[in-house]
Amino acid sequence: MVFYEESVKKSVIKGLLPKDIFAKFNNVFIALDTTHDLGLFDIKRLKANEKRTYYRVRKGKYRAIFYIEDNNYYVISIAKREEVYDQWV
Repeated sequence: MVFYEESVKKSVIKGLLPKDIFAKFNNVFIALDTTHDLGLFDIKRLKANEKRTYYRVRKGKYRAIFYIEDNNYYVISIAKREEVYDQWV
């Protein structure tokens, strides 16, 4: 199952994140949830702490930061490349 942070949902509602970009990422996460194959898309592992490992998926100029827990995908940020890492850190 895919879960989105409230900040991601609000950015779509406010128009800060275009709906077509959100739809592309939503399709990516649906495919990941179905197949559990991280090799399907441009996904890279980011830093890990003792609790969890973070990943990023790229679609054009946009990036999504997420983590996996109990076979669920938790999306914490979707934004342009130059903005997403500032929001995440």
